[in-house]
This record gives sequence, C-alpha cells and structure tokens, in this order.
Amino acid sequence: MVARAALRREWIRSRQRTDELFRRVAPEALYARPIPERHRLIFYLGHLEAFDWNQMARGALGEPSFHPEFDQLFEFGIDPPVGQAPQDQPSDWPAVGAVKAYHAEVRKRLDALLDRVPAERVHVAIEHRDMHAETFAYLLQNLAPGQKVAPPAEAASGAAEPPANPLTPVPAGAVTLGRRRGDGFGWDNEFEAMRVDVPAFAMQRHKVTNGEYLRFVADGAAPPHFWRGEPGRWRLQTLYGEIDLPLDWPVYVTQREAAAFARWRGLELPTEAQFQRAAYGCADGVSETDPDPARGNFDFRSADPVPVSADPGVNAFGLAQMVGNGWEWTSTLFGPLPGFEPFPFYPGYSAAFFDGQHYVLKGASAHTAARLTRRSFRNWFRPDYPYVFAGFRCVENR
Repeated sequence: MVARAALRREWIRSRQRTDELFRRVAPEALYARPIPERHRLIFYLGHLEAFDWNQMARGALGEPSFHPEFDQLFEFGIDPPVGQAPQDQPSDWPAVGAVKAYHAEVRKRLDALLDRVPAERVHVAIEHRDMHAETFAYLLQNLAPGQKVAPPAEAASGAAEPPANPLTPVPAGAVTLGRRRGDGFGWDNEFEAMRVDVPAFAMQRHKVTNGEYLRFVADGAAPPHFWRGEPGRWRLQTLYGEIDLPLDWPVYVTQREAAAFARWRGLELPTEAQFQRAAYGCADGVSETDPDPARGNFDFRSADPVPVSADPGVNAFGLAQMVGNGWEWTSTLFGPLPGFEPFPFYPGYSAAFFDGQHYVLKGASAHTAARLTRRSFRNWFRPDYPYVFAGFRCVENR
C-alpha cells in the first residue's frame, strides 16, 4: 500500500504540473495554434484527461464511457512531417466550458478508481502526462507574448562569454542500452537490455553554446529557430520573453543543424551508445552510474536553460551537464532494441516511429520530469523539427 500511495502522489503531482502550464495560457488563446504542425491548445486540455480515462478506466478496468465523443476526439496526438499542417478551424472544437467539464468528471471518476488500476497503466499515465508537460512548454514558448501569462520574472543573464569546450577523452568500455524486464517500469522501446562495446573516443566537455554556434552562423549557416534579430544584435526567445543572446547557454537546434555544425568542425555527432558511455560510464569500463536526481537543470527547476558552466561538477570523464539543460541529439536512428515487444494496450507508442525518420535524443531539458532521466529512457524527434529543447556536443572518433 505504501507503493500505491506513492504512485498516487506522483500522479497528482504530474497533474499539478500540467495545470500550472495551462494557467500560463490566456483564456482567449486556448484556440491558438502556436506550432503549425501541432493541434490547437484546446486539444491538449482535453487530451491528457482523455488519455488517462481511455488507458486506465476504459482500457484497464472496462468502465463504460460517459462521453464517447470526447474520448475519441481527444485521444491522439500527432507527429506530421514539417510543413504539413492540420487544416481545422477553432469552430471545429468544443467550447472550453464543455472540455473543462469533461476534464473535471474524468478526474473525479479516476480518483475513485485509481487503486484498482494496474500499476503499469498508472506509470504510463504519469509519464505520458510528464512528456506532454514538456511538449506543452514547446507550445508555450512559441505562443505570442500577449497570449500567455508569465510568472514573476526570473533573472536572466545576458551575453557572458562561453567557456572553453575542449574534446575530452572517453576510454573504451561496455554500456547497457535499454533495461531488463523486471527492473521496473520502462516504455516498450526500452526493452530488452543489450550490452554494447564502445571504442575510445573524445567528446566536448560542454554542450555547444550559442557563442560557439554564432561563429557557424557568421560563416553562413542559418540562425536557429529561437534566435531573433540580425547579425550583431541577436536575441533569444525564452519561455516568456526575449533576452540578449546568452553566449554561454546551450544552443537549441535541429538534428540536421547539429550534424552540419559537427561537419563544419570536422567532427561528428555521438551515437546513442557513445552518449550512454559518456554520460553514465565509469573509468573501469564496466560499471554504470545513474544520474543524481538532486542535480541538474531538469524536473521543472527552471523555465529556461542556464549557462553550460553553471554546475561546477563533472562526471568520471570530466564532462559537464550530461543530464539536464537540454536534450542532446545523436546520430542514431530511433529503432527497436533486440527483443522489442509493443505494449498490447498502446501498440503504436514506439513502433509507429521506427520509420527511419526519427533520431534518438538522450539526457533531459529543464522541462523533463525527473523520472524520465533514467538511463534507459529514449526520446526521439524528426531531424528537422525545430521546437525541441535540444542541443548537442560533438565527438571525435579515434
């Protein structure tokens, strides 16, 4: 019962996070579409509760639907190719009051049913909501300033010079990708665990900064999505406003932009296995470590990135901020690990994206929940999707 009580607390905390994000949207903006390839914000207000209801009450317990139209309307998110925007209009969606009534009824019923729901489904609901808390932050960052309600202003630094970013040796060693069944909850793409031998390589100590990337832009590259202004007067779009471009913050770019920068430097992006070795490996080449949940810019501790040198600590290989302050792109296409089996109750969660068009990201951003920073967790996006809080660092293969 102690474990069940803890799971219920996590579920409630996850709901509180998404509630707080929705409070940052001006009421009249709920029908806005800040990212063209995504749904209007009203969809997400209904989607989180519809997912919980469909997975836990209807799916796991066989409870009859009390609003089948909304159960279906708000069930699925989307991931269309860049440039293929949905065509719906605000008038195609229900009134906010009707969605909020559905929202409240789902919560009332699930609060009474939760202790009967299999633990795996509760984990799925919590992590699904935590993922949407992050993707909703992407939407919020792209929402027009007049359509969101900012919290009390946080101090944001300006343009401190970026630190040196040397290539740091990472010795050869074995890593584990994925996790073993029976070792706790994981998504279907996290199974089955496999060991991979990684030859020695060198990786940049820090994530690539805006200051480093600025030189690439000066040499002819296009500015990243979140940069505003013009050469000599660049500014950065943060979650709630614009600031002078912080040269010591990690740059957020697409996978293609990251790969192009690496080529420009005569380097490469790391593979998933190389990131795993660099982030979690030990000098003995065999042991692996878990991230410290009390350290790092993740778990909603900050609205925005912090300087890449903000945390003075480094790991066993002298690398900083491997978890937190921005996801990191890899050169690995998202695909199944050996022994992959889709969840029978959510068969398309991973398998629908084993299409050769999505790349693995590792680490975490400021808006990644702590439970999603486990070593085996794998994120993925299209290589030209510009809205992710994702940076990178380069490697040299030796």
